[in-house]
This record gives sequence, structure tokens and C-alpha cells, in this order.
Amino acid sequence: MVVTFNWRNAAFAALIGIISFGAAGAYAGECPADQVKTDATQPGATANKGATDTVLSMIDLSKEPAAIKDRQFRIRRLEVKAGGEIAWHSHADRPALIYIISGEMTEYASNCAVPIVHKKGDVAKETHETSHWWKNTGKRKATLISVDLLKDPADTNM
Repeated sequence: MVVTFNWRNAAFAALIGIISFGAAGAYAGECPADQVKTDATQPGATANKGATDTVLSMIDLSKEPAAIKDRQFRIRRLEVKAGGEIAWHSHADRPALIYIISGEMTEYASNCAVPIVHKKGDVAKETHETSHWWKNTGKRKATLISVDLLKDPADTNM
């Protein structure tokens, strides 16, 4: 049997490992325990503004050993200009991890009574309990990596 080393797959696996490690240990950029509430924040931005969403790669999980039907394991790069916004959306059917590469983003989450500031190196966990919108309140572009389990291919939410 001949095994071929694929740098792209190795880099992707390393990135997922880094994000997973960060998600387990990161507490910065989370809602303070005493501020967690149901329906604490109402919908905000209704359209994306000054933001780009680039799909870097996807894996059809129905063809993998996990055999998860109708799911794509997706990684994207999001760039949000200063003052830019990511519109209100839900993660009821699309869990995700967001890694902040550069810049600073403020999240307005339905389950948190105060805005959550995410800085470089933070990891935001987006679960079925999460509905939110984001704004770049910083002075420069923010770059984020999003890893999610996409079900609906027509889902255009960031």
C-alpha cells in the first residue's frame, strides 16, 4: 500500500486541532455567567454590511466514516471591515466554532444580557442555543475563521 502525504489535508487537520484546543481552554470572549439570560437581546442588524465570506473547503460527511447524512463540514474565512456587521441569525441547525485571527468583534447574543467582545485568539462557540449578530466595533478589519456543520446548502448566513 502506498500512502501519499497531502499538505492541504494536513494543514486542515492542524487548524482543526488548534481550534479544538482553543475551544476547550478559551474563556475570554464568553458571556459572564451572571449575564446569561433567555431572550436577553433582540434581533439587531438585518443585513450583512462590509463583510465577506469565503468558503475555503468542505467535506461531505455522508461519505466519511461518521456517515452524517445531509451535512457538510465547512471552513470559511470571514472578513469584516471596521463598522461592518454580520446580520442576526440562528445556529439552531448549524453549530460552529469561530476563531478570531485578527481585529476585534462585538457579539450581541440572544442568551446574553451584555455585548460580548471577541479579540484576537478568542474562540466563540455557536450552538443550537445561539441567535446573534456581530459588529466590528474596532478601528481595523477583523478576520475570522469559521468551522461549521452546514445542513442547508441555501443557508447564506455568516
